Amino acid sequence: MTMQNAAGGPALSNENFVRRFVRAAEIDTRMIGMLVALLVIWVGFDVISGFLRPGGSGVFGGSFLTSRNLWILLVQTSTIAVMTTGMVLVIVLRQIDLSVGSMLSVVAVATGVLQVFYLGPLLGVGHPAIWIIAVVFAIAVGAAIGLFNGALIAYGQIPSFIVTLGGLIAYSGGAFLIASGVTVAPMDKTFKLIGGNGPLASIGPNWSWALGAAGCVVIILAIIAGRRQRIRFKFAPKPIWAEILSAVVGCAAVLGTTAVVNSYLWPAKVAERFALENNIPIPPGVEDRAGLAICMAGDKVVTCAEGLSFQTGYPIPVLITLAVGILMTFVARRTRFGRYVFATGGNPEAAELAGVNTKRLTVMVFTLMGALVGVSAVIASARLDAATTALGTLNELYVIAAAVIGGTSLAGGVGTIYGAIVGALLMQSLQSGMALLNVDSAYTNIVVGIVLVLAVFVDQAYRRRVK
Repeated sequence: MTMQNAAGGPALSNENFVRRFVRAAEIDTRMIGMLVALLVIWVGFDVISGFLRPGGSGVFGGSFLTSRNLWILLVQTSTIAVMTTGMVLVIVLRQIDLSVGSMLSVVAVATGVLQVFYLGPLLGVGHPAIWIIAVVFAIAVGAAIGLFNGALIAYGQIPSFIVTLGGLIAYSGGAFLIASGVTVAPMDKTFKLIGGNGPLASIGPNWSWALGAAGCVVIILAIIAGRRQRIRFKFAPKPIWAEILSAVVGCAAVLGTTAVVNSYLWPAKVAERFALENNIPIPPGVEDRAGLAICMAGDKVVTCAEGLSFQTGYPIPVLITLAVGILMTFVARRTRFGRYVFATGGNPEAAELAGVNTKRLTVMVFTLMGALVGVSAVIASARLDAATTALGTLNELYVIAAAVIGGTSLAGGVGTIYGAIVGALLMQSLQSGMALLNVDSAYTNIVVGIVLVLAVFVDQAYRRRVK
């Protein structure tokens, strides 16, 4: 039923207003849906954990929406998010890589063995060159394995599903042989910081606020530059209010995230151990009270003004993820290589007729995927302070699921890096929330599988609607 205005003409319905608003602001409806789903997951886990474990400090009385849990969630997401940025290009190219989990295991174990059994005895434990050599080695080994996969697919004409499925089995066996079935540990002291291990593995509150402010400036400058580009090439610019709204929402997200990571303090026992290891004076009577130093004053317990506490700020793994995300977005959207990937994924025959060397492109994409697996292997082993053959178990499932949930179409030609990173955060939120509620891992895998199938269903329905 259509409503009439005073002049007798049809009035705008709320539905039409929403559509016009979304169209004018050029809002990505799929991204909005994903963010809403993420918010529902967070609130749901916080409410449920509040009912099951009263006394939580989360926004809704639970244990999920706390600064500690959100900080850890961001660190946990880093490993999957870095690999997901590469998986986007692989899937956009109409390929698949099922070997990333096993590849991560073999790279992590090889890097751990290099540190523990070769570099340590040769250079001396704690030598400043160890972590640099280890990082370069991990990325190089990952890229070499990716190059091998890509060459078999492109020049051997073997389907990527078969090549990477074989790699999933073979690389896990290789990791077991390299490690001789044992856990390789501990990692180099500086190397561990890359995984967010210890109070020094974060940049602190001041640098975090500076980074947040810089992020806001970049967002505003990007919006201004984008508007000028549209006007320059005679494209219709977005309304001013839409540009302002984008800047406000973007800056609010950046500054809000910064406030959350800055509000997390390392637990007092961790701070105390760190102080002892680094000869930092400890006030008398330090006890574990949410990261604050508690001093005894006679028969009273008071908080010391000079108490021992460490504010965290942005952890190094999250900074690495942000840097990789920005770099991969630039590669995908602003380089000839990225345009060729999307063009080939959209129409391989047309790309070949246009002169694109699709075989070389395939090798390059899988090599890049391998290098990113190397980065993730460094983060994962550094965070665990050990390398095990089980380190990358089921990671291929989460990486592919994150890419698809983030809007990457399995039909090829469509995908975004930022969407995939949000997809990785969503997947890790499901895992983290269920672990917080002590849900059996079997049920977690069932839920992840259902979410993946649902994401593909939504993707197909969206594509049919667009057509």
